[in-house]
Amino acid sequence: MSLRLEPLQPNSSKDPLLDVESAQLEVKKKDENRCCRCCGIPRKLGLMKYWFIQDACGIICAVFTYLLILYGIFAVTMVILLPYGIDFYTLVHGVLFNALAISATVAHVRTMMTDPGAIPLGNATKDRLNSLGLKVGQVVYRCPKCISIKPERAHHCSVCRRCIRKMDHHCPWVNNCVGESNQKYFVLFTMYICLMSLHALGLVVNHFIHCVKSQWGNECTHFSAPATVIFMIALTFEALLFSLFTAIMFGTQVHAICTDETGIEQLKREKPTWAKQTHCMAMRAVFGSQFSIGWFNPLVTPDVSSGKTQSCMYSV
Repeated sequence: MSLRLEPLQPNSSKDPLLDVESAQLEVKKKDENRCCRCCGIPRKLGLMKYWFIQDACGIICAVFTYLLILYGIFAVTMVILLPYGIDFYTLVHGVLFNALAISATVAHVRTMMTDPGAIPLGNATKDRLNSLGLKVGQVVYRCPKCISIKPERAHHCSVCRRCIRKMDHHCPWVNNCVGESNQKYFVLFTMYICLMSLHALGLVVNHFIHCVKSQWGNECTHFSAPATVIFMIALTFEALLFSLFTAIMFGTQVHAICTDETGIEQLKREKPTWAKQTHCMAMRAVFGSQFSIGWFNPLVTPDVSSGKTQSCMYSV
């Protein structure tokens, strides 16, 4: 069987297969899970056992995200709801807001700690190529950076230092790529953050009206009136900013799923070489099953093979 293999260097006169084998020696020296070894904290916390991108910017953004969620819980619970005491209003809104916060946090963790669909490093070997069952003269694309066979619709991420199946984009806020295996969690994260923000805005407006009518009486504030105003302004700014940002991201993700085109493919205006799926099949491919309550549960792991029209689409 003969085949073409895109070489590491366009002008290289060496045998591409021999070039791969020599390049693999260098690739295998790299950590399977990518990036910098900045402070050693991830290793001390045992995160190296899992998929975790050691990118300083991404780690800072992820920690900042958790701090913003914690501030939202503090402001809603202690500043807005606590002055009303324990009654039906505070219980309903307290439980609802904290449920959204927990769901958003779990979705964020799963987005960050889930392999988005990375191609194994250095798998462009003779044995692997022979096992693909390629036709005579068929072109096989190989990433010159991670020495991996690139399946259709896979792209290389310079931060993760891996080729990612059906890569949409790399998001520093979740310190990971959004790809085939974790797109569901990212969609849920943006949805729950947007709902949290809108809920917080509604509570702020209602609390402000109540305080104005009561002339900022003792039953209105758990803290001093100036401190309450500052907390509410900060919460309002945070809620407005992130409701807008996550609503746009959520809409963009749903549109990309329904059109069966990733963010990178839309940005590069790539001409589809694959058979596009229907809206229902595309959603099923991301959420891993037919429509059910499990779509909204970040603890449910999606079956990424569900909804695919080609079982060998990602055979490597």
